[in-house]
Amino acid sequence: MQQSHLTTQNLSSNDTTALPVKHHQIVIVGGGAAGITVAAQLLKRDRALDVAIIEPSDKHYYQPGWTLVGGGIAPISKFIRDEKAVIPKGATWIQNRVAKLEPDRNIVITQEGNEIEYDYLVVCPGIQIDWHLIKGLKEALGKNGVTSNYSKDYAPYTWEIIKNFKGGNAIFTHPATPIKCGGAPQKVMYLADDIFKSNKVDTTVMFCTAGASMFSVPEYSASLDKVVARRQIVTKFKHNLKEIKADTQEAIFAVTTDSGTEEVSLHYDMIHVAPPMSAPDFIKHSPLAGAGGWVEVDKETLQHTRYANVFALGDASSLPTSKTAAAARKQAPVAVQNLLALIRSKPLSAKYDGYTCCPLITGYNSAIMAEFAYGGKLAPSFPLDPTQERYSMYLAKARVLPWLYWNRMLKGKGFEADILKPINKLVRR
Repeated sequence: MQQSHLTTQNLSSNDTTALPVKHHQIVIVGGGAAGITVAAQLLKRDRALDVAIIEPSDKHYYQPGWTLVGGGIAPISKFIRDEKAVIPKGATWIQNRVAKLEPDRNIVITQEGNEIEYDYLVVCPGIQIDWHLIKGLKEALGKNGVTSNYSKDYAPYTWEIIKNFKGGNAIFTHPATPIKCGGAPQKVMYLADDIFKSNKVDTTVMFCTAGASMFSVPEYSASLDKVVARRQIVTKFKHNLKEIKADTQEAIFAVTTDSGTEEVSLHYDMIHVAPPMSAPDFIKHSPLAGAGGWVEVDKETLQHTRYANVFALGDASSLPTSKTAAAARKQAPVAVQNLLALIRSKPLSAKYDGYTCCPLITGYNSAIMAEFAYGGKLAPSFPLDPTQERYSMYLAKARVLPWLYWNRMLKGKGFEADILKPINKLVRR
């Protein structure tokens, strides 16, 4: 085993005095939720490991908090930390952007052309936001009622629009592609509807989704059907946003019908857009990519299907489950245990069951804690009906989960809800 680098380095692209590290035992691509959690857990298990994290940003964001920002519940500053503050002690931070992956050579190449060799690779750079795939969106964002909580730059503007809205058509969209936090496009809609009703403004709220239902899991979708019916929200299914015409305030949708696809124009006075998303381009163009451009891994072991020394988790992986921070938190210990087993020439015994969690805020005092595993199987952490709206689940989303993220997940600590599993099994018999 290679000798470890026990000091945290920041090899910034602006640092002309430090030379890039040429080789590391374990290289982690991505210093977000998944990457930091994996690094922290690896080093908790074995301080002698040589772990490097490649991450270009000097800030770390708790992205699930952006819904709370857009709803006026918390300021954006609450969900931002310096990246250097979350890098685990003993890890090497390479502050650079990945340009190319060459797994046949065990090499990662940065944008500046630096080659970083590895013995083992963990790929978790997050998801790519494809704003450009909606014509006119990039030019329209951040003004005249066009916004998106999928960017830290526009989440505060979402709240400005909502609290000052004078009425009319308020549209909330959901794209045809996989996205991070699949419930986020409608969470902010329910918060906005509360404010519109409180301010007594005459508003038609519309949820325009490329999907055929409110949510991918039927039990949770049925609960959300009741929410939109109670609120008298207009639902438009199989509506995929293709263009924003800012000058005329029109949203152009491709609508799937029994006879094909047709174009429909809807007027908006405000529109919250959930943009299309995909795997980062450097993954799509690499040998690691499988169907759809995602890193192709075994859905249980998280090991790459063709490169044994490569693991992937989080939003950029091919794992057939919702892309959430909660999913990454459950994936991390599986990736860590199996990676260590591989290093020690032992069988890969840890298995991921597809667990994910989407706290579906349905108002300022209610939420549905949507927890499920592969196949849409309900996987509640608490001995309660998980399909019901609860104030306690709203408090968990708004207050408890951010604290757990900063103080436990990123520190490499265990998943608390696992303690309750035996109780749940007894109660549900």
